[in-house]
Amino acid sequence: MTLTGRWMTRDAALPVLPDNALDGLPKGDALSFDIAGLEGWDSGFVAFLWDIKRAGQKTGVTLRTETLPPAAARLLGLLPDQAPEPPAQAGRNPGFVEQIGDRTFAALTETGIIAELGAQAVKGGLQAVAGRGRMRMADLLADLTDAGPRALLIVGVVNFLLGAILAFVGAVQLEKFAAGIYVASLVGIAMVREMAAVMTAIIMAGRTGGAYAARISTMLGNEEIDALEVFSIPVSSYLVLPAVLSLTITMPFLYLYGCLIGMLGGFVVAIAMLDVTGAGYFHYTVTAFGIGQFLFGLSKSIVFGAFIGLTSCRIGLKAGRSAADVGVAATRAVVVGIVGVIALDALFAVIADVLNI
Repeated sequence: MTLTGRWMTRDAALPVLPDNALDGLPKGDALSFDIAGLEGWDSGFVAFLWDIKRAGQKTGVTLRTETLPPAAARLLGLLPDQAPEPPAQAGRNPGFVEQIGDRTFAALTETGIIAELGAQAVKGGLQAVAGRGRMRMADLLADLTDAGPRALLIVGVVNFLLGAILAFVGAVQLEKFAAGIYVASLVGIAMVREMAAVMTAIIMAGRTGGAYAARISTMLGNEEIDALEVFSIPVSSYLVLPAVLSLTITMPFLYLYGCLIGMLGGFVVAIAMLDVTGAGYFHYTVTAFGIGQFLFGLSKSIVFGAFIGLTSCRIGLKAGRSAADVGVAATRAVVVGIVGVIALDALFAVIADVLNI
C-alpha cells in the first residue's frame, strides 16, 4: 500500500478505508507500506492505520510496520486489534423493593466510608499533636480564618434577627397574659438549647461546607489529588483533617457568639415593645437555663461542625472530574449538610428527653 502526501487532520478530510478494502487479499498474506511520498502525518494517519489493522484482523491479513515512521508504528502497536464493545444495557428495571435495598446498602456504605474518614482524621489529629502528623499548619490556619472570623458577620446577623423574631412573637402572645417579662426566658432558652447551634450549623453548611466540597472536587478535576496519591501523601491528613478540625474548633465559639447576639436581638425588641428594664431582662435571661442546657447546646455544635466537615469532604472526594461536577458537589454538600444537621438535632432531642435534660 502506497501512502503519499500530507496526512494532517487540519488540512483536509482524510480518506476513509472501505469496509471491503482487504477482502480480495489471500488469508495469511502480509501487507507492507510504501511511505516514500509521505510528507507529514498526525493522529489522523494513525487512525487510518488502525482501521487497516482491524480490517486485516478480520480477513487474516497481517501488517508489516517496519517501513512506517517509528513513532506511528509504536502508537499503532498500543492500539488493540478490535474496538472495545459498548457496555451492555441493563435488560430490566429493578423493582421497588430492590431499589430500596440498593439505596439502603449504598447509604450504609457511605456511612462506613465517612466513619472511616473520621477515624483517619482523628488519627491524623493525634499524630499532629504528637508532632508526627503530615498536616500543614498553614492549611489549618487558613481554614480556621475562613470558618471563624470571616463567618462572624453572617452568623451575627442571622442570630440577631432570629432572637428579635422570637422576642417579637413571644411578646405578642405573652402580653395577653401580662407575662411579657418572660420573653427574656423564652429567647434565652431557645437560643442556648436549639436555635443558636442549629442556625449556626446551617449557615456553616451553606457557607463553608459547600466551599470545601467545591475546592476538593476542583482539585480532583485538576488531578491534584492523583498527584498527592502518587507521592504517597494521605488525603485524609492533607485535605480532610484541616477542614474537619477548623469547623470542629470554630463551631463552639460561633455557637457562643450566636447565643449572645441572639439574646441581644431579643433584648432590643423587648425594650422597644415591653415595659421591662435592662436589669430585669438580664436577670430572667440568666436564670432561665442552667449549665446543663448550655453544655448540651455546646456539645451539639461540636458534633455539627465535625459532621459538616466530614460529609463535605467526602462529597468532594467522590465528585466527578468535569466543571459541572464542581457545582453539583457544592450543591449536594449544602443539601446533605442542612438535612443532616436537622436530623442530628432531632436525635439530640430524643437523647435529651431520655437523659431528662
